[in-house]
Amino acid sequence: MFAQQLINGLMLGASYALVAIGYTLIFGVLRLLHFAHGEVFMFGAFIGLNIVLAWSGVNIYVAIIGAMIGTGLIGLLVALIAVRPVSSKYPLAPLISTIGATLVMQNVAIRIFGGENQAFPETMDPVIYHIAGLTISSVQIFTLVMSVVLMVVLWMFVNRSKMGRAMRAVAESHETAALLGVNVGRTVLFTFMVASFLAGAAGVLDGIRTSAVSPFMGLEVAVAALVCMLLGGLGNIVGAMVGGFILGMVEILSAAYLGTSLRDLFTFVILILILIYKPSGLFGTRVVGD
Repeated sequence: MFAQQLINGLMLGASYALVAIGYTLIFGVLRLLHFAHGEVFMFGAFIGLNIVLAWSGVNIYVAIIGAMIGTGLIGLLVALIAVRPVSSKYPLAPLISTIGATLVMQNVAIRIFGGENQAFPETMDPVIYHIAGLTISSVQIFTLVMSVVLMVVLWMFVNRSKMGRAMRAVAESHETAALLGVNVGRTVLFTFMVASFLAGAAGVLDGIRTSAVSPFMGLEVAVAALVCMLLGGLGNIVGAMVGGFILGMVEILSAAYLGTSLRDLFTFVILILILIYKPSGLFGTRVVGD
């Protein structure tokens, strides 16, 4: 049923949206495509998995919070090691550095967790609801609600908090923000942490949704999230959210009606069409938080 597939697409799009927002935040303050962000997502899934395995019966919220804290620290380390020391005089240097960080993080994950898929145990009693001919599980409802809550909290933080205003000022201009008394370096590092918080939560939610995690799961999500960011508009948080849900539904519908082999094809077709006909995205390029 078409409506059923749309619901499934929303679940997938929620994960894409959270990762895409992280891309958007970092691009907004540094004009940098942070390719290692997908691996931060992957580490979040494994951190959540190991918290669940280490403490049997642990509340899933504890696993999500633990993953967010862990990935926040990982994002901070990536910023300090792979981004800050690299000269910004050469635009491609930071980009290449994050690609290198991606390879390092993937191999570290393989070394620590192994190279095979690992099952994510059930963390809540699965309840199936039948509504107007649709089948919706409690896991789907949980992942969607948690994703939307995190997005709303982030939007409120960026638009209403002092640090959020600092992030928006740095996204507008580093020099002007510094003249206004904003600690640019600290704000950039904090932005990396916030983006990584979201990626960590998305990793756990994706593990719950698919019941599996893998050291190679970050690359696919990173590419999809990049497409979502371009689809919504560079630096546009709301655009990243909407772009994530759109791409999730497109991928699920294409897999359901045309075959799974064409799912990635549609992702790259959308990317090419955006770059050709609408490079500013559906909602236009904006400063973070606008």
